[in-house]
Amino acid sequence: MLIVLDIGNTTVVTGLFDGERLKGRWRFSSRDQTSDEAGLTLLSLLSSNGVERDGINGAILSSVVPRLEEVWRDAIKSYLGVVPFIVTCDLDLGIKIEMDNPREVGADRLVNSVAAVSLCGYPVVSVDLGTTINLDVVSGEGAYIGGAIAPGLEVSMQTLFSKAAKLPQIALAPPGKAIGRNTVKAVQSGIIYGFAGLVDAIVERVFDELGTTTHVIATGGHAEILAANSKTVTRLEPWLTLEGLRIIYERCRR
Repeated sequence: MLIVLDIGNTTVVTGLFDGERLKGRWRFSSRDQTSDEAGLTLLSLLSSNGVERDGINGAILSSVVPRLEEVWRDAIKSYLGVVPFIVTCDLDLGIKIEMDNPREVGADRLVNSVAAVSLCGYPVVSVDLGTTINLDVVSGEGAYIGGAIAPGLEVSMQTLFSKAAKLPQIALAPPGKAIGRNTVKAVQSGIIYGFAGLVDAIVERVFDELGTTTHVIATGGHAEILAANSKTVTRLEPWLTLEGLRIIYERCRR
């Protein structure tokens, strides 16, 4: 079996694949810890799916947090007995990278683009709605050509509440109407519809620059709520990054 990890600024998303089937997946908070703590976490997750450490014969991880990348790499080597692939622009990803500096592109953005191409061909747009909103574009020639980065929903909400003392903490839920009749509904309208509009506005500009419309795949922790209120998102894939990691592993293993 294959274990895959996407290490982000806020969460670590882990998947367990049996062939092409996603057998288990978990999302938990990113935090500073030792490799022993991380290793024990992995063993606990596997045990919850009835999998022994000897059942793992491959691993791959992508990370945008260098200090945690080393921790999880060592944990996988020590506790699962396999050496993980680390996603970088130097791997054979199956897509070209046409950027001013390919090494500055977040590994998760490349992974999402690989998975998006696998699902929908190219050109294609993927939108990852997590700590940041990452919009990534693969051209009609099959090249990763960049995209856009904006603050995520939770980051924006935390900033809003920290700067406006009278605003109450609220749940991220669509208010039903753009015109909020109370403060909670007004904030929900601004956050949900505002960020859905942000995504749509950027996607429409991308379409203009590409000269065509494309599939737009949404993923990440807030994908479902944004996709439901977007005019341009055509497909929801909550575990797109995990699938991209599996595809890259299989390609590199060969």
